[in-house]
Amino acid sequence: MTRMLYIRPIALAESPQSEEGEAVRLGGAMVWASRFALIVREGGKVVSRRRVAVAGMPAALAALPADLGAAGEAQWANLRKVHAPLHLALNGGGTRTIRLDQPQVMGILNMTPDSFSDGGEFLDNPRIAGDHASAMLEAGAAIIDVGGESTRPGAAAVWEGDELKRVVPMVERLAAMGAAISVDTRRPAVMEASLAAGAHIINDVSALRYDPRSLELAASSGAPVVLMHAPGRADDLHADGDYTDVVLDVFDWLAARRDEVIAAGVAPGRVVLDPGIGFGKSVSENLALMNALPLFHALGQPLLVGASRKRMIGALSGEAQAHQRLGGSIALAVRAMEAGAHILRVHDVPETVQAARVWRGLRDAALTDFAQLAEA
Repeated sequence: MTRMLYIRPIALAESPQSEEGEAVRLGGAMVWASRFALIVREGGKVVSRRRVAVAGMPAALAALPADLGAAGEAQWANLRKVHAPLHLALNGGGTRTIRLDQPQVMGILNMTPDSFSDGGEFLDNPRIAGDHASAMLEAGAAIIDVGGESTRPGAAAVWEGDELKRVVPMVERLAAMGAAISVDTRRPAVMEASLAAGAHIINDVSALRYDPRSLELAASSGAPVVLMHAPGRADDLHADGDYTDVVLDVFDWLAARRDEVIAAGVAPGRVVLDPGIGFGKSVSENLALMNALPLFHALGQPLLVGASRKRMIGALSGEAQAHQRLGGSIALAVRAMEAGAHILRVHDVPETVQAARVWRGLRDAALTDFAQLAEA
């Protein structure tokens, strides 16, 4: 049976100084880790788990069996990898740079009649949708994510022509504003038309699996691609959510899909990974993934987390409806930032940006406080 290795950060620090230099920066974010679990799994079952500090990691990796050593060295390098910014070409010339050394907020714009949170709010009134997008940008959203198909459980598939009519005009409007735009779609025709209209990023909840043409299009476009984990493959992305260990299963799935997409021609520096909170996962499985987010830096790609207003929040708060889940959404956004997530996909942009700025202030203060103490 194939053995698999995982290096999971288990002790996070507010600064490297707090651990007297015995901490590594995760994914180039403002998060450090000082202790790790070295986990070995065989046949789907964890067979060993060992705690290792930063200073002991070289010896621990050197002692691994030959079939695990290369994976260990790669994951250890990935955990410490500093990601280059995303450089997005604007239609009118110039570029928009999305830095990945601090949390960035992606604002959700649903051009749909039936999304679980705000379905129908913007579909029939482009002016209101445009005003909402403009407000998200003014509040500090780095990216606007435009979608024309609901992917909530039980949602009906959308005809490609309808999705194009919903998405492309809004992309054109946002491009005229100079916004950085991602398009949330599974269909290559919508991807292609949106990129031509001024979109910059492909955000595919099927990880380019829904249509075989998507992968070729993504590779030839040169656009950054968000690959999200979802257990289902066809119209129901929530199907087949049967996990032995949800954290390690999702990790393996994303690793395999990352490799397939890169092998097909998508540049490694253009791949962003999303663990797919809420897609084919129970409340307990979603919570396990949120708690394990630091592990996913070992995949070596920027991380996007989309937990805003998800069903798990309602399940943990007296079945609060989607529009009543702000508190839980902020709690999950902060959790993602504490784990070093690079992009937060959210509905409530002003509140999340405010939380991110306060979180960033706390991190800056921690670094400064320790620096002053060292000088004293």
